This record gives sequence, C-alpha cells and structure tokens, in this order.
Amino acid sequence: MWTQRDAGAPNVVAVAGESPFATPFDDPILIFGLAMVIFLVAPLALERYRLPGIVGIILVGAAIGPNGVHLLERDATIQLLGEVGLVYLMFVAGLEINLDQFVEYRDRSVVFGLLSFLVPQAVGTVVGVFVLDLTVAAASLFAAIFASHTLLAYPVVNRLGIATNEAVTATIGGTILTDTLALLVLAVVIAATDGTLDAAFWLRLGVGLTAFFVGVWLLVPRLGRWFFRGRAEESYFEFLFVMGVLFLCAFLAELVGVEHIVGAFLAGLALNRLVPETGPLMNRIEFVGNALFIPFFLLSVGMLVDVRVLFAGADTLAIAGSLLVMLFPTKYAAAWATGRLYGYDRDEIRSMFGLSIGQAAAALAIVQIGFETGVPGFDFAMINAVVVMILVVSVVSPAVVERSGGVLARTREQRPYDPDETPQRILVPVSSESRYAESLLDLAFAIRDPRVGEPVHAVSVVRPESTARTRSQVAAAEDRLADLEEYAAGAEVPIEGHARVDHNVASGIVRSALENRISTLVIGWDGARSREQRMFGHTIDQVLRRTTQLTLVGRVHDPLNATRRIVLILPPGIDRNDGFPEALRTVKLLAERTGAPIRVLAVRDDPEQFADALSGVDPGVSETLESAVDWTALRSRLREAVQAEDLVVCVSSRRDDPGWHPELQTLPKHISRLTEGNFVIMYPATEEREDDRRFLRLE
Repeated sequence: MWTQRDAGAPNVVAVAGESPFATPFDDPILIFGLAMVIFLVAPLALERYRLPGIVGIILVGAAIGPNGVHLLERDATIQLLGEVGLVYLMFVAGLEINLDQFVEYRDRSVVFGLLSFLVPQAVGTVVGVFVLDLTVAAASLFAAIFASHTLLAYPVVNRLGIATNEAVTATIGGTILTDTLALLVLAVVIAATDGTLDAAFWLRLGVGLTAFFVGVWLLVPRLGRWFFRGRAEESYFEFLFVMGVLFLCAFLAELVGVEHIVGAFLAGLALNRLVPETGPLMNRIEFVGNALFIPFFLLSVGMLVDVRVLFAGADTLAIAGSLLVMLFPTKYAAAWATGRLYGYDRDEIRSMFGLSIGQAAAALAIVQIGFETGVPGFDFAMINAVVVMILVVSVVSPAVVERSGGVLARTREQRPYDPDETPQRILVPVSSESRYAESLLDLAFAIRDPRVGEPVHAVSVVRPESTARTRSQVAAAEDRLADLEEYAAGAEVPIEGHARVDHNVASGIVRSALENRISTLVIGWDGARSREQRMFGHTIDQVLRRTTQLTLVGRVHDPLNATRRIVLILPPGIDRNDGFPEALRTVKLLAERTGAPIRVLAVRDDPEQFADALSGVDPGVSETLESAVDWTALRSRLREAVQAEDLVVCVSSRRDDPGWHPELQTLPKHISRLTEGNFVIMYPATEEREDDRRFLRLE
C-alpha cells in the first residue's frame, strides 16, 4: 500500500515500511556527486543498446530511490530540483519553437491540443462512469489524468534537432492547451467538491488567466529588449535575467490558478525572439538544462516508481490497465486525425504520438490533489495505478520519439542542398582596436548555415613597421583573435583566426578570402567619413572592388537579439543580379534567427514583383511589401518609420553590376544618419554561381 509520508509537503508519495537496504545517503556532497555520475553513465549505457538515454536516468532513479535500494530519499531537495527541471524543460520548449511557424500554423497546435484532450477526456469519463462506477465529477477527474501530457521525450527532440518540424511544433504548442484544460477540470471538480463552484470562481479564473497571458505577452518582450539593449557585451547577467523572467512567470501562473509549466512555456514564447538560436546565451540555457535541471526532473520521476505495486492487488492492476488501454489509442487517434488533416507523414504522426503519451507532472498533481480533497474513487489504488502508468510511458514515450524522430532528423539532414566545391565560408575582418567585433561575429553566426559545418574565419591585418613594432602588433592581433575564439566557443561555433602582415589592409583581407575560399564577407563600418571615402572608406571600398563574394558591410553596435523588425530596401533592378536569390536567403535566415518580421521597401518598382522571389526562398518568415516612388520618398519613409530597434538591410550592388544606381553610393551615409540602430548594406555575389538553386524550395 501507498501512504502519505509527509502531509505538509505536496507531491511526496512513498511506500509504507522501511527498505531492506542501507539507510539513504544524507551527505549533500555525496548525493550531488552520485547524481552527476548517474546523469553521465546511465544515458551512455543505454545508448549503447540504442535506447533513449533519458530512460536510463528514470530507471536508475527507480532503482536507487525509496522504492528500490534506497540510496537516495525523495526529499524536499530532490522534489525542488525536479520541479525546477520540469519548469526548465517547458521553458526551453517555448524558446526553441520556430515562433513564426508556431504563429502561422497555430491552428495545428489548437486542433491537436483540443483533440489530444477531448478524445481521452470523453473516453475516460465514459469508462469511469460505466466501468469503474465513479461519479461524473470523479470520472471527469480520472479522465483528466491522461488527457494531459508531459513532454518527457522532449530531451530526445532537442538532441535530434527536430523541434522546428511542423508536426513537433504543433505537439509542443498543443501541450500548453491540454495541460491547461486538464488542470481547469481539476480546479472545477475540486471547487464543486468543496462547494465553491459559483460565479465568483469563474470570474476570478477568467480575469486572472486573461490578465496573466496578456501581461506576459506584452510586457516580457519589451522588458527584454530594454535589458538586452542596455548590455554592452554578453555576460552571465543575461542568463540571470532570463532565469528571473522564467521563474517569475511560473510563479504568477500558479497565482492565477494554472500550473507553473504554463507560465514557463509562455515565458519561453515571450523571450523566443530575444534569445538567438545560434548565440552564446541559448547555448548556456541549453547546457545548464541538459546537464543539470532536466536530468534532476527525470531522476525525480524515476524515484516515484515502485515495481512492487504491480503485486499490490487486483485494483491497482485493473486501474493501471484501464489507464494504459485508454491512453495509447486515444492519443494515437488525436495524432492520426491531426496528421491526416494537415498532411503529416507516418513518422511525424508517430512523433506526435510519442510526445503526447508522456505523463508525469500534471497526472501526479491531479491524482494527488484528488486524493487529498477526498474525491470519491481517488484512493491509494488510484495513486499506485498512476505511478504504474508513468513507469510504462517513461519507457515507451522516449523510445517512440527516438525511432520516429530519428527518421525525421535524417530526412532533414538529407534535404536537397547541392553545395558546390566551395561551401559557405564566412570571413570577418577585425583589428586589435575593434570595439564591436563580437557583434560582427553575432551577425556571422546568424547567417551561418549549420548544415555546412564550416568554421567562421577571422582575419586581422597588421601593417609592417619596425621589426619589434610589427611583432608587438601581431601579438596584439593574435590576442584579439583568441578573445574572439573564446567568445565563439560560448555559441559552440568554431573559429579559425588568421593574423597577416601586409602594407595594404584591403589586400590582406582579399588574399585571406582567396586562400581560404571564402564565400561570404562580414565587414564592420563605424559610419564615420574619411577624406578618401566614396562609400565607406578607402579600405572597405577597395575590398568591394576587388572581391566578388557576398559581402555584408554593417554598423552593428546593438545586440541583434533586440531586433524588433528588419527593414529591407530593394533598389530598382536589383533582382537582375545573379546573386540576388542568395542575398534574399541570407536576409530571411537573419530574420528567422532574430525572430523579426521583414518589411520590404521596393524603390521605383512594384513590390509584388518580388513576392515570388521572396516566397521561393527558404526559410519562411513573416513579410510585408511596400513601395517608395523614388529615392527621396525612400529617405522620407526611413526617417518617419525606422526606429532604434529596427535592423535596416539594403541589398545594394557593386558599380557596373546589374542593379547599380549612383544613389547607392551615398545611401550608407544617409542610413547612418537616419537611424541610431543597426544597419547592413549587402552586396550579392557577382559571379554566376551554379548552386544558386540550392536557395530555392524544391517541390
């Protein structure tokens, strides 16, 4: 039998009687060290047998917990870390969703969320009333146990890199709906049991939820932009800010009557555009979660499991069997119906099913609160049965996602790409005095295609003077490159630094581009004018004249993750440039990584003529198209509309190339005066590239 060991501590359930094994460890250093060994060894051991690593942590938790050899007690500390891990997991899920895709296909999330809740809820209620002889209220609460779901297998999704798959996004988005509805059923049944289900209850719940959702969605992004724009350089303060927002939102969610995981997921969505997928901040968030918090959640779930309940009596087995018999078909029916409606393939449907059968947090909360409140039928046998269900799905859910998600991941990696002999290689010229070299690296990270796997190259050119002076400057350049390599390591992007000695800085940059087969240059410009300036200055102008690669010249002083919108300027005739599709893809990739919509301003052209070009280039992002009748109108439009949080991008053209116009020579100067924010002038590649088709969608 199961008893409540500590009535004052929620979610603490244990088996009556003492373990026949040793007294659990009580030394905090030993406990933490043992947990670290488990997080290291258990996944590696199971992965050797092609089983999901997270299953290993759950199984070891069951083996060493209070229901196993009792090496660890599921005390307040383990519960705390487990709750933090679950909140963290939902937060990361919200961060990693492709928000544009999530918003564009929100109907998928709503449909799947409703089906994944309503089908199990209806079936469970009927079975509860007519098979288990429960009251309608108790049967509704019984059905809510498995109508919700916990993303137990999300670490598998994270590792496989399929979180942006449309079907997976719909499942993750649907989670928030299923859990919210299930917990609302809990709140209504408990209120009915206590006799407080009146108009005041519905008013408090409705007003509280509305205020919470609207408040988080409107305030958190504004607060985030204010904070990130005020930080001159990336540091651990950004991580602490994100953590503060996460746990405050989780607490406020509980305050208005919903589970904390709802607040955590909403916090992730609200910060989604402010945490670049390729930056050091996201890497830190994922590292801490995957290495520490999420494994503690899995360990905590495992410590709830006790295989001895299988022999505790026929009631436990009957209820557990009922839960599992209803869980698998109803969740698969919801996934299958959604998949057929939106054209998902078999592996996408199976991935949705695998994710949605995971059970832990919401199921435990519902059954335990129902037990404590005295809902008829919610006794120890019901609690035991729910734990048996958690044990089964803890193994099945990750295994299903591992198998079907692995197919999705391989399909994603094998998408038509057709790289030529020189894949994307980015070069960032810097000097030892560069103040914003890290910002240029962020720009390079944002446009870098991770499928290529090439490092980002950085070059620093030193003019020769006396031998001692030159050696000193080369050493300073190498130190600066080493700092950049350390910065890039935080984003897990490799960097190859090159220090060159050349009388002409532009020549050094051009030679480095040739020697390393560079396809893209990212050059910084401070906006200052010089006596020899035609567009940017002597050095940058020479580089533009002597190169044919895609080149981005930018003033990037503010964090890219604070970008609210990308204003894209398209000069007349720029679409005749051979490198235009590649330039468009680069802009759209930048929009996807920053989560910013694109506002297109076409000069002296019908903007609709660019609609097909934009829609034919991946990735898909939100776009609006407008026109400016001439260059004067363009400058007027920029002066009125561009804000400091906008990123202005102008696709320009080199002199004598298609799309060139004399106005382009002075446009950088005008833009630098019109906006205090970031702007980039993008020069498409001028040589005809055989691989331009790789930037187009292939049906």
